Amino acid sequence: MRIVFMGTPDFAVPSLRKLVECGHEVCGVFTQPDKPKNRGMKLLPPPVKEYALSLGIPVFQPATLRDGSALEQLRELAPELIVVAAYGKILPVDILQLPPLGCINVHSSLLPKYRGAAPINWAILNGEKETGVTIMYMAEGLDTGDMLASCATPIDLNESAQQLHDRLAQMGADLLPQVVEQLQNGTAVPVPQDDSLSCYAPMLSRELSAMDWSHTALELHNQVRGLRPWPSATAVVDGVRCKIIRTAVLDQTTQKDPGTCLKADKHGLWVACGQGTVLEIVELQPDGKKAMAAHAFLLGHPLKENENI
Repeated sequence: MRIVFMGTPDFAVPSLRKLVECGHEVCGVFTQPDKPKNRGMKLLPPPVKEYALSLGIPVFQPATLRDGSALEQLRELAPELIVVAAYGKILPVDILQLPPLGCINVHSSLLPKYRGAAPINWAILNGEKETGVTIMYMAEGLDTGDMLASCATPIDLNESAQQLHDRLAQMGADLLPQVVEQLQNGTAVPVPQDDSLSCYAPMLSRELSAMDWSHTALELHNQVRGLRPWPSATAVVDGVRCKIIRTAVLDQTTQKDPGTCLKADKHGLWVACGQGTVLEIVELQPDGKKAMAAHAFLLGHPLKENENI
């Protein structure tokens, strides 16, 4: 099938790779413009662009899809289908209506739950035990189109957003050929979403980072996992602002006030949390330093039991 692919970050690469491996004619790739990154603010290409160029696929990086130029490029490419995965731009109606078989999207949640920009993170932040991927028709609303296929997976208690991201990226890619074949054969069965079950997964921000010890250990553990690698959960430990990288929910209870250090030695750093729960800080990264195990941090910051961390 003649396909235009639209995607930008690492999440989208497995889906593009799968289309190529299945023998489809990917006639063009649309991705976000190169962006300045790192200290030198050097312009770096998105992962999808790098992969597409390695295969000799034409790459287009329009700043907007609404001035008509992208529409003309797509008309020249004449795709039968447009496949989207984490592109980062909303497709206007004239583009949605262009390909004969429509536009489909690989979305990293079990729709209609977690529509929006950060479904993987919010599933973890909210303590979901299961998530998955959904491939659906694209419509004018945000992730509101009819569903074509989905696949569920449990979320491990200690799985970070990055780890789940990588699993879901491959799950979406593995599901994609089935949907493309059904569209090609005319056997696809679209299923409308139940809007009453929907919830929104907005973009992340640093405002979510600060840990509040009055929350339960599980809630804080989910915060650490859900914000990893960015923007990361943060806490002030012995006067030092740190990114909290790994934690563990302990099968312990305490009567101490939230934020109290319960244990600080070579075996770990335990902190009292809300409702008498206890969280272990396993790994952290002080500002300006490399990530380290909690016991290594404690060598230079000898916290004492029963004092606030």
